[in-house]
Amino acid sequence: MSITIALAGNPNCGKTTLFNEITGSRQHVGNWPGVTVDKKDGIYKKNKEVTILDLPGTYSLSPYSAEEIVARDYIVKEKPDAVINIVDATSIERNLYLTLQIMETRIPMVVALNMMDEVAARGDKIDCEKLSSTLGIPVVPIVARSGKGMHELMDAAIQVAKSGHKPEKVELFDDELANAIDSIADILGGTDSDENNWKAIKLVENDEVVGKTVPEDKKAAIETLVKAANKNADGDAEAKIADYRYRYISEVVKSCVKKGHRTNQETKSDKLDKILTNRILALPIFAGVMYLLFAFTFSENFLFIEGLPSPGVWLAGVVEELWGALTGVLEAGLEAAGASEWAFSLVIDGVMEGIGAVVGFLPLVLVLFLLLSFLEDSGYMARVAFVMDRIFRHFGLSGRSFIPMLMGFGCSVPALMASRTLESDKDRKITMMITPFMSCGAKLPIYAMFAVTLFADSNQTAIIFSVYMLGIAVAILSALILNKFAFKSDTSNFIMELPQYRIPTLKSVLIHAWEKVKGFAIKAGTIIFASTVLIWLLSNFNFSGMCDMEESFLASIGNAIKWIFIPLGFADWRASVGVVTGWIAKENIVATFGQLFGGVNEETVEAIMAGEQALPAISEVFTKVSAYSYMAFNLLCMPCFAAVGAIRREMGSWKWTLRAVGFQMLTAYIVALIINTAGSLIF
Repeated sequence: MSITIALAGNPNCGKTTLFNEITGSRQHVGNWPGVTVDKKDGIYKKNKEVTILDLPGTYSLSPYSAEEIVARDYIVKEKPDAVINIVDATSIERNLYLTLQIMETRIPMVVALNMMDEVAARGDKIDCEKLSSTLGIPVVPIVARSGKGMHELMDAAIQVAKSGHKPEKVELFDDELANAIDSIADILGGTDSDENNWKAIKLVENDEVVGKTVPEDKKAAIETLVKAANKNADGDAEAKIADYRYRYISEVVKSCVKKGHRTNQETKSDKLDKILTNRILALPIFAGVMYLLFAFTFSENFLFIEGLPSPGVWLAGVVEELWGALTGVLEAGLEAAGASEWAFSLVIDGVMEGIGAVVGFLPLVLVLFLLLSFLEDSGYMARVAFVMDRIFRHFGLSGRSFIPMLMGFGCSVPALMASRTLESDKDRKITMMITPFMSCGAKLPIYAMFAVTLFADSNQTAIIFSVYMLGIAVAILSALILNKFAFKSDTSNFIMELPQYRIPTLKSVLIHAWEKVKGFAIKAGTIIFASTVLIWLLSNFNFSGMCDMEESFLASIGNAIKWIFIPLGFADWRASVGVVTGWIAKENIVATFGQLFGGVNEETVEAIMAGEQALPAISEVFTKVSAYSYMAFNLLCMPCFAAVGAIRREMGSWKWTLRAVGFQMLTAYIVALIINTAGSLIF
């Protein structure tokens, strides 16, 4: 018997940590049908018949964003076999509001009281048995970070799902409200239906989404009852219903929770926030944290020790050596098999050099994402968004726009989807236009390639760090320009909960990093593989058959467009082709260069990493200035086709999509032109 269990809870309640703990690596991430909101499901690692579905975080079942609508619709319409409602036990009063609303749907459910270790550390005590008896549903204490209570929680959830035990109907409202709700339920089809009773409550709350589902022949009667309910509630039945819920929650907490002795002593989070969100210190600290992050990933002299590579650089060297060894084995095998010249060239010069140029940078991506995941799970990144609100407000945006931009450091596609949570149409459009300016993981290999070749005698960490900071600076400046000339409206409000600082678990960080690196690796095995084969064909053939690279189809294409890039400092046809292939996937630029300039092989990798040699032929085409210009152009120009598709879906029209792409291309050209012109004069 297959069972589906949905996880529901407030943001920052530990829902994702719980999901990772009970599913392990058996997870699948996609989108909800017809909605660009992440859908994450997995198989319970101790019972393959149990599917776990991680719903987007929501504070209530009165939705305002796409994520909240998805969470509510799944619970109400899809009706999972059971719901595990994760409650942050340190903020139990606020979290129980969603619990009551889920109980009103009469879906079988279990409450998971999370972070009980922090409750104990505060000296508080929660009587879980009494809370369970009061609510009429199982309540299980857990610590998701350590895995404590997971077995008991899942046993309770599976038992509830199998038995179909529904929460008892809680009598919250006064007679007038209760009678109005019952009367509306009767009109909808009778109070015997859980769905009718739930819809009746939402209609009294003036829920527009539910209101649209009411049949035309019943609207007038229901509207009369709703108006009467509002009149009896001093004009706001929704506020009165919320008040009754909070009164009930207050009584429950009073009887089931004993607060420990409180002092006025500041918590550790309060003390850290005095420094990390300080008006003067916050931004320099953020810049310092990001610089250390890049040093840990890219530095050739880690901890300022000469000859000691950072973990990222060391792992990259290991992977490149292994790839070189694999290439050598394939070469020997092809020669022994008597492979033809074109077949040998396709496999070695095309596939192995093309993909190898990208795979060699995979460890750098892994280390960077591990560190970013750590910062995100620790609660620090939420503070950064809060701090950024002070800056963004001057440019017509709220700090909430920084969250999609922050996600853009991983991948532009989910970052663009995250812009849907912004309430203002102006904020959404501006955020989508500037989010691709962030250095996604696919752009990192481009910077790393130039860093280990042309900037081997420079501070490579500083070079890569400066490109990332350039993206942020251009994004902020672009927001100012767009807000001043293209959009004119009030700035939206910014409300965000700052979670407690926590040391992330190794398992959680690894899972987050793996999800991001897995997408990078899949692209290397699919899109980039196909692209390398196509690039090899175009660079080795023309209408006459196999030919020298300079006479190939690819050379003809590159020569036809290279004049566009002359002012930017990279007029070589191979550089022009790299820009175009980068629109398929940004990593393709490295794969393209690996083929067109002669890839890194086992003999040259150590010399390159030591700064003694550059990637063959690159130094003949690029100077340091034009290389930096090239990095800046590919940082800011049109993102990959997948990201353009996401812009189209979120913008809702090709007109706005083309405007966004046009703005990005123009910005990239102007910035690269300034860099090349100024850099050539200075250096």
